Amino acid sequence: MSIRINPSILAADFVNIESALSSISSADLVHVDVMDNHFVPNLTFGPQMVERIQQVSPVPLDVHLMIDDPERWAPGYAELGAYSVTFHAEATDSPVAVARRLRDIGARAGIAVKPGTAIEPYLDILDEFDLVLVMTVEPGFGGQKFMPETMPKLRMLSEAAGRVGSDIWLQVDGGISEDTIGIAAEAGADTFVAGSSVFAADNPGLQIDLLRRAASAHSHARGPKR
Repeated sequence: MSIRINPSILAADFVNIESALSSISSADLVHVDVMDNHFVPNLTFGPQMVERIQQVSPVPLDVHLMIDDPERWAPGYAELGAYSVTFHAEATDSPVAVARRLRDIGARAGIAVKPGTAIEPYLDILDEFDLVLVMTVEPGFGGQKFMPETMPKLRMLSEAAGRVGSDIWLQVDGGISEDTIGIAAEAGADTFVAGSSVFAADNPGLQIDLLRRAASAHSHARGPKR
């Protein structure tokens, strides 16, 4: 199983964003949190900032939309050239339509669920998505503690994805560090958003390598438990 480490620039130095991005050139993608101060109680980037990050980033963009009305706004981020665009299940009644539109534009389509959101309603439509993001903290702010109680949901997803047999990335976001990444990998995650643990390190590139090795040591083949 491939392991992906996607540092979140929510934890980076925004004044020196180009330098911060250069320090994570060994990452797989850079995670960009877009918040609208409505869906979550915080405000971050909009399309103009994401476009500029896209221009200077050494790795592709993994855009996470914590916003209302993804039907209207999500396609624009795909059109900016984001490699992956993830929207929240709780923000739309038409997740399949949004995902298909993103794929039509050329981006990988992701769907995210908050810690308290049940995953069962989405298991039968997994093949409509390229990524499923299980939030391991409440969305809106960085630096929160990892919520191990979300792992049963991740295991259920891993088993369902194994049955579907397609290349669905299972991503976790929130409180990911050397201490917690193995727990998530053991539960089936293969794509990890890490903010503070990367950008607070003396050597972000080395920290990415350490996280990748820690996840790899606990990852396993996806599929139903025997």
